[in-house]
Amino acid sequence: MKGTENPYQDLNPLSTGMPLEMARAAMLMLHGRGGTAQGILSLAEALQRPGFTYLAPQAADNSWYPFSFLEPLEKNRLWIDSSLKAVGELIERVEAQGIPADKLIILGFSQGACMGLEYAARRGSRFGGVVGLSGGLIGPPGTVYSYSGTLEGTPLFLGCSENDPHIPRARLEETADVFESLGAQVTFRLYPGVDHGVNRDEIDFIGRMMTALI
Repeated sequence: MKGTENPYQDLNPLSTGMPLEMARAAMLMLHGRGGTAQGILSLAEALQRPGFTYLAPQAADNSWYPFSFLEPLEKNRLWIDSSLKAVGELIERVEAQGIPADKLIILGFSQGACMGLEYAARRGSRFGGVVGLSGGLIGPPGTVYSYSGTLEGTPLFLGCSENDPHIPRARLEETADVFESLGAQVTFRLYPGVDHGVNRDEIDFIGRMMTALI
């Protein structure tokens, strides 16, 4: 993990699907700890919808922040702030190409889900959709979440294994409650007997979210 002031400042995403300047909608895809942009971008093959561009930035050293998302915030703050800044700058580039936030889906897996959810909550505005796969809001147990703004009916999907060793069920439920309070339309699903990964039901739900968007 790099220790520079802004370790993620110069992210250039991998992309597939429609060229950004020609697309009608976009999906920002954030990989998990130890993952890669190429790995998360492979989900686009199962999610193909006409008119979409898919963008996947690569975290420095394959991780958005060094410690568990349940650790005290100060332990991760430098990296989280830098990562959120990079995500925000990438979204600004998408918007500058004519795709507004309400035509953008933020999708993340595991650590990337934590980042995407945290960004959406802090920005507090309407998106085309937010997808958190095996992730939740960042902070230690007992964190009091206070965000300004509203997601104005943004469709938000949370999916996770019922017994995921990395994501406490209580944090998933807490995340769902926070986003409902922020005005998102939350769908929350727990899956018994599956691993820490992405399953067919999640893919199908995201696909329907994408179809409704365009």
